[in-house]
Amino acid sequence: MRHFFAIATICAALLLTIACSSSNTNTNSAARPSQSPATNAAAPASSPANTSASNAQQGAAQDFTLLNKTGVEIHKVFISPHDKNDWEEDILGKDTLASGDSVDIKFHRNETAENWDLRVEDSKGNAIEWENLNLLKISKLTLYYENGKARAEIE
Repeated sequence: MRHFFAIATICAALLLTIACSSSNTNTNSAARPSQSPATNAAAPASSPANTSASNAQQGAAQDFTLLNKTGVEIHKVFISPHDKNDWEEDILGKDTLASGDSVDIKFHRNETAENWDLRVEDSKGNAIEWENLNLLKISKLTLYYENGKARAEIE
């Protein structure tokens, strides 16, 4: 089981530029992700250290857009290299991602990890995880939660 910690190996390697778009915000409060077995509170995300705007502009091959079509507002998003045993900081920080909205996730241009794990949580701490996502082959990841099951479409 992965544990949260606020020490940022990703902060050094991952430049996150979060730009939420305002599209359809049709929220269905009846749909809820399954409860995660155990979660620890993570510290709020802070700005990655030692990054520059020029690095953000150049981007990395792992950059992708996350689209929330779960019917639930996402309160936390965690991304960690697949070979790590710990989750990093919540990349949304104080923001949330309403159903129907998207966020562009940008990595530091020097990032080399290919496979990543993703965890999203709602306001009650209910969580869904996807493992071993090859972000070198994904430009858009759309999350769904239907009939009690989570799924993701990749482009």
